[in-house]
Amino acid sequence: MDHSNESMLDVFLFETNDLLEHLDDILITCEKNKSFDSDSINEIFRIMHTIKGSSAMMQFGSLTVIAHKMEDLFAYVRENGISQTYLEDLFDLMFRSSDFLKAEAEKVQNNQPLSTDIGTFEQEINDFLKKISSQEQTGAPAKAPANTEKAGKEQKIDVPAAKAETDAQTAGILETKSREGYPAAIVVYFDEDAQMENLRAFMLTNNLRDAGLDFSFYPEDIETNSETDKEILKNGFLTFFRNQEDMEKGVRIIENFTYTKDYTILKGHSAPGTQKNPASESAAPADGQLSAAQTHVSSRQSLINVNLSKLDTLMDLMGEIVITESMVTSMPKIQQSGIDNNFTKSTRQLRKLTDELQEVVMSIRMVPISTVFQKMNRIVRDMSKKLNRPAQLVLIGEETEVDKTIVDSISDPIMHLVRNGMDHGIESKEVRARLSKPAVGTITLSAQNTGGEILISVEDDGSGIDCRKVLDKAKKKGLLKKPEKEYTDKEIYQFLLMPGFSTNEVVTEYSGRGVGMDVVKENVEKIGGDVSIDSTLGKGSKIVFKIPLTLAIINGMKISVGNTMFTIPIKNIRQSFKSKEENIMYDTDMHEIIMVRNKYYPVIRLNQFYHITTDVTRIDDGIVIMVETHENAFCVFADALLGEQQVVVKSMPIYLNQFGIRKTGIDGCAILGDGSISLILNAQNLYNSN
Repeated sequence: MDHSNESMLDVFLFETNDLLEHLDDILITCEKNKSFDSDSINEIFRIMHTIKGSSAMMQFGSLTVIAHKMEDLFAYVRENGISQTYLEDLFDLMFRSSDFLKAEAEKVQNNQPLSTDIGTFEQEINDFLKKISSQEQTGAPAKAPANTEKAGKEQKIDVPAAKAETDAQTAGILETKSREGYPAAIVVYFDEDAQMENLRAFMLTNNLRDAGLDFSFYPEDIETNSETDKEILKNGFLTFFRNQEDMEKGVRIIENFTYTKDYTILKGHSAPGTQKNPASESAAPADGQLSAAQTHVSSRQSLINVNLSKLDTLMDLMGEIVITESMVTSMPKIQQSGIDNNFTKSTRQLRKLTDELQEVVMSIRMVPISTVFQKMNRIVRDMSKKLNRPAQLVLIGEETEVDKTIVDSISDPIMHLVRNGMDHGIESKEVRARLSKPAVGTITLSAQNTGGEILISVEDDGSGIDCRKVLDKAKKKGLLKKPEKEYTDKEIYQFLLMPGFSTNEVVTEYSGRGVGMDVVKENVEKIGGDVSIDSTLGKGSKIVFKIPLTLAIINGMKISVGNTMFTIPIKNIRQSFKSKEENIMYDTDMHEIIMVRNKYYPVIRLNQFYHITTDVTRIDDGIVIMVETHENAFCVFADALLGEQQVVVKSMPIYLNQFGIRKTGIDGCAILGDGSISLILNAQNLYNSN
């Protein structure tokens, strides 16, 4: 497959998957409202029409056929409506069609053969259409679905075998269309980066058609002939309107079309709000020359799709720039030579520019977490019906933006937790009635940006976690390391995150296979996050992900312990101070604590914790740094502060994971300006492992 075809395939998959997600959102909303409004019907029809056309151009037969059948079905519904009697069946059929199209698109993405045996499903859609049409017509023959392509098909003209390559040939087409009753003309040019120009033209005709405009276009075979993309790229896409009013409406649609670069109004017609030129109202151009034309550059916001790998490369380059900038400003010779004012100003300006560049690069990668949250509506809907447990999904903070890599990584963990909430948590209608709980259970997804990290929680108002049951299972598996009575609820919940641990005795479609929460934990930890569980028996459970806002560059405070350097993220540091050995006290478990502002905080001596040899062993000789997370606050003792610096986070080698390096509080490492390595501390993991 050549590069251009790969690009076309990427665009096809992106847009098809996007349309199918939008379709699910529409269906779920309509199902909650127990009706299809006219806007939703039109939008579903447009989605199916677009998928049909783009699939046909890519020659994906199964997608084309099913999308075409669903288009026919909604063409009928658009014209005749749908009886409440068949509404639930229509929703089920649409969801199954959406699933089929998603599965076929996934096969395309994985380079797998598409389904060939679709006759049964195709016939099922046909039978449903016959059933609702015969019911509506009370025995009369079913009314044929509206032919939405009529406007384009009726205006067929004889086009020369050769493509229109000159103004004279274009003028001939314009003259032909004028004689057919379409004197108003606009030629549209699409962004060069958009590619698949015939698909863009096809999408534009859908928008014009949905607006109810009487129009024609050239080339006419954009839906079936992928070769027309070259002609459109060279000469533009011609649209013809029957009157000035339709043309003015068409101009507004063309201006707002995502892929429009600019457009030209031909045949002497003025743009809306401009003065007409009577001298240019001639019906046809003379001597092959076009009459007065007016060119407009689209005022819409320019949007392009960018491959994530390119953004990853950009992020890596940004990281290297930060490291190089640090190397330049920290060179020993420069520091020792007494830098002049000009150099100091230049380095400050360089830092300012790199900071701004970093912010731009980060913002490019940020996407709203709603892209993940919205998908969970479908899971709650399907499981609610299959398990016969009425439930609703509540979304909070779905507009919160996070790094695209993080969004991709947390999709599966969130999906698993929502399934768990429905399968393990939400009780049956009978049980909820007996417990005086609301008849409809609630799964709540929330996201919150706390400044340095994202908190994502999945909460249900179900039965909660039975600590006794979990502890018994852990005992049976030989996982207990101390007497049962000494385990706190929080420690008991941690068993649920171990591989192969499940309290479900029965294997169901959704759980009980011994695979689950450990994978959730692993996926979240891969992106530098951690998982915590909280629950109240009989009232529900809450699982929280704590995830760094970005994965690449952080502001950190460098500290030294012996010959080892550590970096603590600035967001975790509350203060640093000198203290004395006599200020150290001990709690009942003989752990060191220190009083700060009338409160006691645990003390972690990094030299002892990491077994580092150093001459600084007394509190008097070193520095105490108070560190806090959203859960805990504590103090760490180090030799000295080395200063604040922006560092690039480098992941630890994968093979170190087998030693549980994350559990020891090490998040990664950073390359400093002098080429040395600094270990990055994860405050929460450090506290948990102490």
